[in-house]
Amino acid sequence: MLLVPILNVIDIVLGLYQWVVIISVIMSWLVQFNVINTHNRFVYMIGSTLNQMVEPPLRFIRRYLPTFGNIDLSPIVLLLAIYLVREYLAMLAVSLVRGS
Repeated sequence: MLLVPILNVIDIVLGLYQWVVIISVIMSWLVQFNVINTHNRFVYMIGSTLNQMVEPPLRFIRRYLPTFGNIDLSPIVLLLAIYLVREYLAMLAVSLVRGS
């Protein structure tokens, strides 16, 4: 039973990280289409922080993902992997609660 709250905290952290990935993708689109400007110090700080949080797993995924021209599918793969881990943790938590 002690493991279930730990699994819930891990699920919350993964849920927050999903939002970090989504916000990072949207911000990269906004910068790419020149909607927001990275010369603004605040925008640059947020973009840099998001990039530092998201880039290591994306770089790992890009190493194994084939290139599709200018389309980067690594955030989608990362979001699917996070979703898979969250579902597995939910099933594990349910099985632990039912088992005791």
